[in-house]
Amino acid sequence: MSRFDSLPVLVIGGLGFIGINLTTRLQAHGARVSVLTPSRERHAALAEQLEAAGVAVVEGDVRTHAQVSQAVAGQHLVFNLSGQSGAVRSMDDPWTDLDINCRGTLVLLDALRHVNPTAKLITVGSRLEYGRPESMPVAESDIADPLSVHAIHKRTVEQYLRLYRRLFGLRFTIARVTNPYGPGQPEGRTAYGVINRFIHLALADQTLSLYGDGRQLRDYIHVDDVVTALLALAISSETDGRAYNVASGTGTKMVDLATMVVEIAGAGRIAHVEWPPLAAQIETGDFVADIDRIHRDLGWAPQIPLREGLTATVSHYRSLES
Repeated sequence: MSRFDSLPVLVIGGLGFIGINLTTRLQAHGARVSVLTPSRERHAALAEQLEAAGVAVVEGDVRTHAQVSQAVAGQHLVFNLSGQSGAVRSMDDPWTDLDINCRGTLVLLDALRHVNPTAKLITVGSRLEYGRPESMPVAESDIADPLSVHAIHKRTVEQYLRLYRRLFGLRFTIARVTNPYGPGQPEGRTAYGVINRFIHLALADQTLSLYGDGRQLRDYIHVDDVVTALLALAISSETDGRAYNVASGTGTKMVDLATMVVEIAGAGRIAHVEWPPLAAQIETGDFVADIDRIHRDLGWAPQIPLREGLTATVSHYRSLES
């Protein structure tokens, strides 16, 4: 039997990109899954599909204490996949990023403290917290100065978590996910998720725009590997109070990535464009994560090579067009 069998689990943001993949896997493992989503209407088809499979879908805002308190009551595990993403977007609209990421986390922590203090919280961080790395691969302790409002807020969220653990004994684990890709990201999403964005453009035979020479390294990981890591982090008490890189541990130049996408899709074209001024200011440079900690503590390692994952993702999105 799965260790998740009949376990009550809440996934906040469970209809988003990572969320829908996590929710589906949990349901397949026999967990009693509830999803808290800010907009059921925006994901109506997914909500109906999940409910037909026995998942409870509840509409609510992570910033609303009464709704969050009701949602976390009785849960054994709480995955927080809600939040505002996008470094450039956070500079254009810092207030929304602050409100959703920081206030939302405080509401959640306060609700857990008063309603369900024994639940474990698994929350997703960001590689942007590391700023511009001085060396690679980047380990969990290599925190540098963040270069965007979003990165500062993500760092602040981690401090909230540690404070509530120290004062009130709340359990948490942080997964600093690098650049995830795979099925489940809507076509119109442009603030983040570059691989899925490139795939959608290639399948539409449009232009994949690369800033500068496109030689900047990124660490890409398939969402199935991310979900496996999140489940392993959730079920282990050894990971309590710690942060973990969830990544491939391998760097790929963006121009090489774009070339692979075009080759696999058999469509699209690559164009090099000038860096937008703000994006250039907050660009973190090359990034490759050190994944020794999660491998050492849990035995986890990514299983899906990049080309294999790209091929499967292209096939998935192509099937949706037919």
